[in-house]
Amino acid sequence: MSIDVRHISRQFGAFQALRDVSLEVASGELVALLGPSGCGKTTLLRIIAGLETADTGSIFFSGKDTTGLHVREREVGFVFQHYALFRHMTVFDNVAFGLRIKPRGLRPSQAQIQHTVRELLGRVQLDGLADRYPSQLSGGQRQRVALARALAVEPKVLLLDEPFGALDAKVRKELRRWLRRLHDDLQVTSIFVTHDQEEALEVADRVVLMNAGQVEQVGTPQQVWEHPATAFVHGFLGDANVFRGRAHEGQVQLGSAEHGIRLAAPEHAQAHNRSASAYVRPHDLQVQRYTPGASGIVAKLERAIVMGPMARLELQPQAPGLDGLAGLVEAQLSAQEFQGLGLSEGQTVLLTPRRARVFVDALQP
Repeated sequence: MSIDVRHISRQFGAFQALRDVSLEVASGELVALLGPSGCGKTTLLRIIAGLETADTGSIFFSGKDTTGLHVREREVGFVFQHYALFRHMTVFDNVAFGLRIKPRGLRPSQAQIQHTVRELLGRVQLDGLADRYPSQLSGGQRQRVALARALAVEPKVLLLDEPFGALDAKVRKELRRWLRRLHDDLQVTSIFVTHDQEEALEVADRVVLMNAGQVEQVGTPQQVWEHPATAFVHGFLGDANVFRGRAHEGQVQLGSAEHGIRLAAPEHAQAHNRSASAYVRPHDLQVQRYTPGASGIVAKLERAIVMGPMARLELQPQAPGLDGLAGLVEAQLSAQEFQGLGLSEGQTVLLTPRRARVFVDALQP
């Protein structure tokens, strides 16, 4: 079932949660709504489910206007962050609950319910736990019960709100891989909310980046990572160093001509001495021993953290022209490369961006 979100807006008092949001989700697609707390992603999910009402706009499921339909009529499965399992019910009864409360004419027989629940428990890798209660399960097992319960009623759409948010990092990683495999098997149109960039990029077919109630960018994980449309997207997806500078006719100057560096920015060929920001990911910063007169950003190595095959460096820019930089600069390189440089904390180095994404400030000359 495809989902078409058209011009949805929602306001709570003085707070504008959603501003004219439109989005299309193809049948069988797994889409992540990604963004910081308060960006509107959960509100949008709840409006799609029918748990919230939009002030303006419409929701279509496979071309049918469902805006006015009650949540029970939308054939949606919903999985919450905190499981929402019935504590007094066994695993089997929790999964069977949605089937047992169907109207009499639509309710499966007891034998059909038994078959469906057993099949689902096997699918979510909980064979042999049917008689346990939620309190006897781990967090990861509880979340799989919640997912099995949502799938039991054969929803046309599966909506998940921070499904792994209450779990520790290792369990989260295991469950998101499992969710991706399960989705590939079932092909249920699914939307999940997360603020975890790695989770969204690893699991989703497409990622919807949201900020302040609006959609900033929609694309495949590779598209949004490699070609961020806005400074917000670049800064939100992974770590990034932000260097302040001036863009002029296809180039950007970071720092002074003497102590900074000039980079090509052909996408800003029409800019004339405009304030700009260059975003550079830590692994895109080349680190060299300092040589007087060489082009690059002069910095002092404050701290080196070697973890297995990788080294993470924290550096303090020394050029006066780069005093707009907030905090330390972070560089990442292989442990072997770092050892080959023979650097120690307190030494001066040269930094050269291998790749930078430049954004001209819209509100500053």
